[in-house]
Amino acid sequence: MCQVPPMKIIARIHSDFPTKFGIPRQSGLVDALKATVVFEPEYRNSDALRGLDGFSHIWLIWEFSKAVRDTWSPTVRPPRLGGNTRMGVFATRSPFRPNPIGLSSVRLEGVIQHPELGPVLSVAGADLMDGTPIFDIKPYLPYGDCHPGASGGFTDQGRDKLLTVDIPARWLDLIPADRRQALLGVLARDPRPPYQKDPNRIYGLPFAGFDVRFSVQENRLTVCQVRAL
Repeated sequence: MCQVPPMKIIARIHSDFPTKFGIPRQSGLVDALKATVVFEPEYRNSDALRGLDGFSHIWLIWEFSKAVRDTWSPTVRPPRLGGNTRMGVFATRSPFRPNPIGLSSVRLEGVIQHPELGPVLSVAGADLMDGTPIFDIKPYLPYGDCHPGASGGFTDQGRDKLLTVDIPARWLDLIPADRRQALLGVLARDPRPPYQKDPNRIYGLPFAGFDVRFSVQENRLTVCQVRAL
């Protein structure tokens, strides 16, 4: 019987999401979200990234580190279907899988040479929580990875509708200028779990060192407070 070698963590991502709440449900949905990929000491070798800066996008292969469990279920409840309908786990991107591995396509903004951390990747559109371990990085190849006209299965039904976001200037001004568009993009895509629709409930979104409090009524999200964490 072949022995499977253990996966090695080559890097970790640093993003504005300290928790899972509010993270876009797929990569690339909020391009204004910025993050950095910092390699583990063993892999801080610029030669390993030679030629990568010629690609506009890359694949990140990573671990659902907060969803690791000893058991698995053949069916899961996709948020796309409201959390009430079960689908086969292999027909979804649920984190609750036999192997908790995630796959994200992100835009590569650049390779930065850090004096202490070595080569650091600056990326946009990532859907990863801060500190998520990364197993591998591969270039995105347009001629092979892009399939125009591909079917999206049940995910083609009821695509996400963007919310109108109301945020008073006194709250928005507290957010660093380079994070405001990202926050607005996250809020517009409705950070709430699909089964939570109480218009009187106040939700808290930890983002970029701030706690953003908001409520949602019909198709309008209103920010009622922003405070530093």
